[in-house]
Order: sequence, then structure tokens, then C-alpha cells
Amino acid sequence: MESWPIYRVMGDESSAPNTVPDALALKIYQDMVLLRTFDEKALNLQRQGRVGTFPPSLGQEATEIASAHALSKKDWMAPSYRDHGALYVHGVPFENVILFAMGRAGSLAGDVRALPSSIPISTHLPHAVGLAMAARMQGEEAIAIAYFGDGGTSEGDFHEALNFAGVFKAPVIFLCQNNGWAISIPVSRQTASATLAQKAEAYGIWGVRVDGNDALAVYQVVKEARERALAGQGPTLIEALTYRLGPHTTADDPTRYRDAEEVVSWRGDRDPIVRLGTYLHQKGILLPADLEKVRETAQAWVNQAVEAAEAMPPVKPVEMFEHVYAAMPPRLVQQLQEFEGGGR
Repeated sequence: MESWPIYRVMGDESSAPNTVPDALALKIYQDMVLLRTFDEKALNLQRQGRVGTFPPSLGQEATEIASAHALSKKDWMAPSYRDHGALYVHGVPFENVILFAMGRAGSLAGDVRALPSSIPISTHLPHAVGLAMAARMQGEEAIAIAYFGDGGTSEGDFHEALNFAGVFKAPVIFLCQNNGWAISIPVSRQTASATLAQKAEAYGIWGVRVDGNDALAVYQVVKEARERALAGQGPTLIEALTYRLGPHTTADDPTRYRDAEEVVSWRGDRDPIVRLGTYLHQKGILLPADLEKVRETAQAWVNQAVEAAEAMPPVKPVEMFEHVYAAMPPRLVQQLQEFEGGGR
């Protein structure tokens, strides 16, 4: 079986030189810290009943943030439920992301090319292919990217999307964040394939594995995949090897299905924020005195976003009928009338 090497920039096992400018590397680090700060705040808000069920990105910040920085604002983003950081980098304000967690309308900025976060698994992958095809038909210099987890590769939508994209060479990137677990199911129970990236071969598209905790490597791989797509070379399946340090969502208890030692092994030097911070420090880009300032700035930003979200008027229950269809179908009209009439 053909070997599938892991693309890596940082560390002793690096396989590629760094091409990310220092200023951009620092910005990626700052946004990773911001995402983790946001996650910590959101977890506290959930425990206080101020937001609903929440899926933290703890441990996956490098893949989310760095990949989004490799895109153009013209590109379309199709996120899953855990990609708040990618949405933020693409232009969605954090207060709008918080609104989504609150189950409220208005969770996306109107001029940002991003679909709402997809709760169903992999159903948004065919949508990303459609967006990519539409952009090409309209002569736009734009691609689409779809985010999903390792468990998403077991869904029919995954195979249908890759097959269609491969046949028509759609300018789309399929970014699989392989964090080791699909809730409580390990990757070994998802597939017999040695890797997820090699599934690309069945559809005649390019596949690559990247160290998902190496932000610089993720940026470079996504940037190259985007350039290939724009050059008419078709889609790419990227398997980003990372790890979910926290629960699947706030409704999950990961201690019931995985060993504490496994989680500990992914902390410390393997933590994506620690890795990039160490790299920047060694290059003299990030000084020890700057670390606390970065954290304080992130905390202030997140607190401001929460205040802005919670200052908005109370949600109107009728919005759940209004935001799905441009023209409300008869069955929803009837339900709305029953709701407004108190069920009579």
C-alpha cells in the first residue's frame, strides 16, 4: 500500500520549509488564542444557561484558524457545528457566532460568503460542491471549502460530494478534521482504510495528510489546494490530524469512552497554541512579555462580543417559522396560525 506522509513544517519531523510570513504567523497565533478564549467563555455561558449545547474547538484551533486564513473573502465556506473560529476569520463577528449558540436568528453577517453551521453530519458537503460549481460558472476567482470530522466520512453525502466534485473537477476543498473520535466512536471503527486521505484516490482527486496541530503546515496545504482548484486541477481532500481535547459538546462526557492518559498525551508540547507560540518565540516574533497581552486582548474582545449579543432584543418565537423558506409553505402557515392562536 502506498505510504501517505504527513505534511509538517514545525518540529524535528518537518517535511516542508515555512513559507508563511512572520506577520501572518503572528496573526494566526493571536486568532488561535482568541478562539480558545471564546470557547472557555462559551462553556461558562452554557453552564449558566445563557447559551445552548455548545461544541468547543479545544485542541483543534490550528486547523480551523490557519485554514481560514488561507482563503479569500470571495471563497465560500460550508462549516460544520464546531467551526466558529473559521467563520470568525472569514468575517462573521463573534457576537453573531454567539447568537447561533443561543439558537437565535441573525447568526451570520449578510455579506460573508458562509453557510450557517451544519448540525447534520456531512449534509453540507454537496452544498459546497454546488457553490464551487456556481462560482466557476459565473467566472469568479473563488472556491468553496467544506469542514467536517472523521465521522463524516461514513456518511453517504461525503461519497456523493467527492464523486461529483471529482467527475466535474469542481474547485472545492474537503477539509476533514480527524480529531480521533466521532463522539464516542474511534476512527478504527469508522473505516478499515489506513488513512482518510487515501479515500481521495477512489474519486480521482488529490489527497493529502497534514499535521492538523501545525498551523503553518495547515495554511500551506490549504493555500496550495486553493491554487490547484483555481487552476482547474479539481478538488482536494485534506485529512488534518488533530485531537479533540474537550468533550464533543457540552452534552457529552468523554471520560466514559476514552482514557485520561490519551488526552494528556495531546497536551503540552502537542497543543497547537503551545507549538506555534514556541516557534514564534524561537524566531523572536513573540516575546514572553507579549503572551499576557495577547490573552488580555482576547479576553476583552470576547467579553465585548458577549455583551453585544446579550444586549440584543429578546428573541421572538415566531422567527422559527420565518427564517427557513423565502415563501412559507402551507403547513408552516397553519402551524404558525395555531401557535399564534394558542394551539386552538
